[in-house]
Amino acid sequence: MPHVIPSASGYSRSIPRIILLILSIFIASSAGAQLFERSSPDEEGMSSVQLQRLSQLASKYVAEGRVPGIVNLVMRNGKIVHLEAVGNRGVDDETPMQLDDLFRIYSMTKPITSVAAMQLYEEGKFQLSDPVTKFVPELHGLNVLNDDGTLSPVEREMTMHQLLMHTAGFSYGFHPYRDPVDRLYVAADLTNAPDLEGFVSKLAELPLRSQPGEIYHYSVAVDVTGLVIERLSGLPLDEYIDSKILKPLQMNDTFFEVPSTKRERFVQNHFINPDTGSLVNVDYAPAPYGYRKGVALSDYFDVSLISGGAGLVSTALDYARFAEMLRRGGSLDGARILGPKSIGFMTRNHLSEDSMHAAWEQMPTPDIGRPGFGFGLGFGVVTDAAALGVLGSDGEYNWGGAAGTIFWVDPVEELVVVSLIQLMQSPWPLRADVQVAVYQALTESYED
Repeated sequence: MPHVIPSASGYSRSIPRIILLILSIFIASSAGAQLFERSSPDEEGMSSVQLQRLSQLASKYVAEGRVPGIVNLVMRNGKIVHLEAVGNRGVDDETPMQLDDLFRIYSMTKPITSVAAMQLYEEGKFQLSDPVTKFVPELHGLNVLNDDGTLSPVEREMTMHQLLMHTAGFSYGFHPYRDPVDRLYVAADLTNAPDLEGFVSKLAELPLRSQPGEIYHYSVAVDVTGLVIERLSGLPLDEYIDSKILKPLQMNDTFFEVPSTKRERFVQNHFINPDTGSLVNVDYAPAPYGYRKGVALSDYFDVSLISGGAGLVSTALDYARFAEMLRRGGSLDGARILGPKSIGFMTRNHLSEDSMHAAWEQMPTPDIGRPGFGFGLGFGVVTDAAALGVLGSDGEYNWGGAAGTIFWVDPVEELVVVSLIQLMQSPWPLRADVQVAVYQALTESYED
């Protein structure tokens, strides 16, 4: 059965209202939801009845075997109007999914690391025009691997701006069968480095995929950003993010390494068996994709390489605190994380049209390169919802993770949405499905 905080008009007739009210308060408090005010959808310009379609969508995903479980959270005007856990923790764990379960958020780490970098930018520690080699000299003298197999020296130094917007020329190794640079990335086994120093030492031996500033290409750039943060702040990346972002925002369930006392809440990750079409625990995937002890992004109990690009574990409520801070212009509950002008700068499109077209259908989202979608500094940005072809608002910013997690902030409709699953290379259109379920429930639109 779904684990849900019901709306004011959505109580079951078979259970007294007061009992369900007490139960919902207990559930919310146990998950940390007491940090947010709760409200019925109807009081925030949404229909309680129509928002039940989000519950129906989650139940359908589980019933059809698309995912074992899912947690959905919707906030409007800074208040929780929907918070629900449906299904189980995994194909090998029939424990019901809980609101405070821990998920690998992978690339949803990137916006957090980007905010950390921009804190240092606000402090005057760097300019966006600064060459990356000013802080990471190991990357001096890189070459670009051309299509004909020859190497060419970089024509210009990559900048911090390019690093934050994925135009620095790096790659990720997603396509080793068709891309020679990606084959080298896979062979280098970057995540098996002992720390960020070792990571960059390995990276410095690899060629770039393109000239810096030429095209958008999703990459390990944010991991390099993590090393810049360490060197500029004098703190390990995990300590910096914990002290400057997580603790001020009371994100007490977000970690690079899952504490032993909370490991029972860490849910399974999955992939789809190509032979059977069924879900399988990703720990049993063939090398190098399955569990590897001590290797970043695989072992979350013994972590030494702190990945600013993909290393965090979090909950729906914790990540909502980060997203709500963004929606409010950089502060939440008295904690100022970043200035509103910086948030606005990060969440507008920074890609040129040529760069966007060159990035058509890149992972992790096919939206990059499509008309109506761009990229800022750590965030995907909707520039034209009509051209993108999904119900939403111009100016929405978002990102997702490799295991299917998604979030978005809509500053037009004052919405924050977080949806968490654990399925690698998910073929399901979760963000589009959730967007339709959320936006169709609006009874009041704030759009001019």
